[in-house]
Amino acid sequence: MSIRGFVLVLVTALSIFAFPFSTLAKSTEVRLALNWKPEPQFGGFYAAHFTKEEVKKGMDLTVLEGGSGTPTVQMLANGQVDFAIVSAEEILISNDRNPKNKIVALLAVYQTNPQMIMCHAEKDLHSLKDVYSANVTLSIQSGLTYAQYLKNKFPYSKAKVVPYLGGIGNFISDKNFCQQGFITSEPLAAEKAGQKVSSFLVADEGFNPYTTVLAVREDTLKKNKSLVESMTKAARAGWEEYLKSPSSTNQKMHSLNPAMDMDTFAKSAAAQTNLIQSIDTNKNGIGSMKTERWQELATQLRDLKVIDKIPDVKDVFRNF
Repeated sequence: MSIRGFVLVLVTALSIFAFPFSTLAKSTEVRLALNWKPEPQFGGFYAAHFTKEEVKKGMDLTVLEGGSGTPTVQMLANGQVDFAIVSAEEILISNDRNPKNKIVALLAVYQTNPQMIMCHAEKDLHSLKDVYSANVTLSIQSGLTYAQYLKNKFPYSKAKVVPYLGGIGNFISDKNFCQQGFITSEPLAAEKAGQKVSSFLVADEGFNPYTTVLAVREDTLKKNKSLVESMTKAARAGWEEYLKSPSSTNQKMHSLNPAMDMDTFAKSAAAQTNLIQSIDTNKNGIGSMKTERWQELATQLRDLKVIDKIPDVKDVFRNF
């Protein structure tokens, strides 16, 4: 395998996409686990590959494509990968339950969490309070942290809560149906199917964990800070490039994930821009994080009895 060119290796049994880029005689092998397929939510990480940011940092990067239920936080904590994409609450929960293998956040792509509830526009609902006060069927995965948060915030719900089974088939066939999803995904699919929708971000109700978070084990950070810093800077450069011009990277991700058409790639990339960029990121850089946000989330998780105690949140993230 030439180390001068871009080589794509598909290991079918493991569903691994590998991108060796380094032109150096010696490079550090690095494994990054994604929690879903190549889509715009990972655009900056792929842009870093395609613009060869890892070459500059001397890394030989392998990206492990994810899928439904991929346990990236466990993979990282158990040392199966060097870096992983996780959510902020997963980090706090993992560290609370597995303190010997602590995880540290390095870069938070989404400053506003994209998780939402989608309903039909003709229901004339204007907020999640309206959703929970309406006689609708609400499809939501009860084990999700934000589902617990919403249940506590709206305890006297009229909505009939049913399990979430994936897809939008029931939504299309039932005008009284509302469901969970991501603002960058399900509403686009529903509109493409001819539906008019109203989407309500959970973040607007006060639960807004950072997500699509690049994370590393604490021991890796301590042993090889230069590698961790290089990976973070390469990822940030990739996101800056992707936000500026996503089309080329979208085309290449489409070749890896042809199930998503190019029109949806473009619309999803546009839909996520305001969730990624903020006053804080304009000042401190893409993916930057704040102590106050982590403190608020830790308090919410403790109040929901998801974690036993509130950690010193300064230990759970770094801004490089």
